This record gives sequence, structure tokens and C-alpha cells, in this order.
Amino acid sequence: MNSRRKFALSTFAVLTLCLILPPLAVSAQERTVAAVLQGLDKVTARVSKFSAELGVPVTFGTLEITAQACHKKPPEEPPESTAFLEIREKQRAQPAKLLFSGWMFASTPGLSALEHPVYDVWVLDCAVSTVNSELNG
Repeated sequence: MNSRRKFALSTFAVLTLCLILPPLAVSAQERTVAAVLQGLDKVTARVSKFSAELGVPVTFGTLEITAQACHKKPPEEPPESTAFLEIREKQRAQPAKLLFSGWMFASTPGLSALEHPVYDVWVLDCAVSTVNSELNG
């Protein structure tokens, strides 16, 4: 009776771990690689969609935009993407001037916005890459 009970408990423990660990493993394999942004040039009325890899500056007009972080809620929660952006303006023969440093929210772009006479920039989404540990060793 003792060995049956131990077997039943160990089987229960293994099955419980099998049910709990796969969702954790999937979320650990996803990582954000870029913020998907949209910009408006108010002078030309040109709208541009572009990606900013985390930590890598991208240029939009005279602006230099660096995404430091980007978070996207899981599909079962209400949709929301947030990004921490640093936006600088580069002009000839002058050092870059920091215009914005903070979090922007895709669902409410006006909550924390870049105030610039020529450009608007807002967050659309986060680009997420899924890494398969079996293929990557």
C-alpha cells in the first residue's frame, strides 16, 4: 500500500508539473525585439510606419528615436503596448537635444506625447520574437 501511494503521489506531481511548466516555458521563449512606431510629418502630411530595435537609434526626419523597452500584454488581456522612448532632435552643427524621455501607450497616445511643431510619433505595437530552444540548442 505504501509503494502504491508513493507512486500515485509522484505521478500526480509529475502531471501537475507538466500542466504548469509548458505555459511558463512558452512565455520565457518570447522576447521583445522592437517597438513598432508611426510618425507624422505635419508639414508634408506624410505618415510613416517604422520599427525601432531596442537600444538602436532610428531616424525620422530630424528626430533620433531610441526604444529602450517595449511591453505587450498577453492575448487574453485587454490589448495594450507600451514603450519607453527617448527622442532627440538633431540639427546641423548642434548637439542632439532631448525632447522626450518616457513611456508611450498605444491605446492612449495623447496621455504621454511628444510635443513638437513638425513631428508626431506614437507607439503602435511591440514586435515579439519567439525563440525555439530546441532549434537553438
